[in-house]
Amino acid sequence: MNIRSLTRSDGAVIGAAVLLFIASFLAFFQAEDKDCTGTCSFNTWDPALFPLLPTVTIAGLAAAALLALGHMLPGERKILGLGLDQWGTALAVFVGWSALWSSFSNLFPDLNSEFGDSNEGVELGVGAWLTLIGGLVMAIFAVLGNSVPALKGPLLPAPSPKAPNPYGPGPQPGHPQPGGYGYPGGPQPGQPQTGGYGYPGGPQPGHPQPGGPQPSQPQPYGGQPTPAAGPGAPADPNFQPFWFAVPVARPLFPEDGSPNPIAELAPGTWYLAVEQRGQALVAQTQDGRRGILQDTSGIQRG
Repeated sequence: MNIRSLTRSDGAVIGAAVLLFIASFLAFFQAEDKDCTGTCSFNTWDPALFPLLPTVTIAGLAAAALLALGHMLPGERKILGLGLDQWGTALAVFVGWSALWSSFSNLFPDLNSEFGDSNEGVELGVGAWLTLIGGLVMAIFAVLGNSVPALKGPLLPAPSPKAPNPYGPGPQPGHPQPGGYGYPGGPQPGQPQTGGYGYPGGPQPGHPQPGGPQPSQPQPYGGQPTPAAGPGAPADPNFQPFWFAVPVARPLFPEDGSPNPIAELAPGTWYLAVEQRGQALVAQTQDGRRGILQDTSGIQRG
């Protein structure tokens, strides 16, 4: 379960659910100067307002839970063929519709026995207005959260860990590496290197060494061949996961090397890099899917 997978629309829906729960304890209907058999105000928990409690308050809490779990749980969880976020969106719309119609007192005939022969003089309390606002906000953000890019962004900011070298260990400016040229344990300036190219015991210009790198094929630092990118490339054992964002939309390919993308990484969204294979990254989306990002140029590290 990844809490950083929650979106901004999820945050608005959760806030609306909290508002509905608070409003359920406040006066929904109230009357002044009326001869009541008991109290002259009722909240959502009173039996006279049934079924307001299950159709608005409890349904709103369930909608927020389904939407949050649909984004935090890895993989795609389905109930009767629909994902958890789809059930949550449908339930949120139902909550908004129920909250809208609950504002009419004639939907609760049991109030007649409490307020007399008619509901004349009965007014909506603060709980009714907060219920209406919370239900409409929940329905609007649940629907727009799937289509508005600004609402699909992450709710929590990405962490800011110390950025490791994304291309594996290598010489850093001001950080000597043992065994490197000019550093302790490595060849010093002015000292010939035995077995190296152009030095005694090594291949001479125009005479490439069998099985070794050719002069026309430059090698990276340390003389090791650049690892290939893709599913067959070895993973970097020194890699540390980090959050990143792409500058433009880029496809995410399966780890088995299939050519068909499994997802598209969108700019403005943070993704988790869990592994490095050559120049490519194994990225994890907010819904738990993993794939290979082959084009890592210009990515923004968190």
